[in-house]
Amino acid sequence: MQRPIWLIGMMGSGKSTVAPLVAAALGRQWVDADTLIEERTGCSIADLIGESEMLFREAEVAAMRALAAGQAVVATGGGAVMTEAAEIMRHNGVVVWLRCRVETLADRVGNGFARPLLTEGSAALEGIDSERRDRYLALADVVIDTDDLSPEAVAKVVVKAWERASSVV
Repeated sequence: MQRPIWLIGMMGSGKSTVAPLVAAALGRQWVDADTLIEERTGCSIADLIGESEMLFREAEVAAMRALAAGQAVVATGGGAVMTEAAEIMRHNGVVVWLRCRVETLADRVGNGFARPLLTEGSAALEGIDSERRDRYLALADVVIDTDDLSPEAVAKVVVKAWERASSVV
């Protein structure tokens, strides 16, 4: 049975860029969890978080539950590892952490003002990364350092990791 491939990592790590490449290579669909949440709630992520981060996290967990039953390549939200969504991923599929240095993330997200959790600018990245890093590591079946890799190269590593993981199961 095929299971989901969960791409986890900080904003700017490449999840939404790499997910469609992995999906195409494996003949699967890909899903951006934040886009799914927006479709299901009828609200933007920024509006949901602005109203209540807890409301957003509840919607995120519900979306992850729905995705766990499928076989998509999922670009998760960066904070999904901070909720029960982590357990959903742990028990349903292969979890791949796209890890980056904070400096790389800052280059990729720019000033960060378009990101709801970076309203204070990209300086907040270091604190968010520090808060989540141990959770990413504990959850990940595979860790890929993406700083110096192209999205295509990252996708190839994810596909190889998936092939190894699925041959063991």
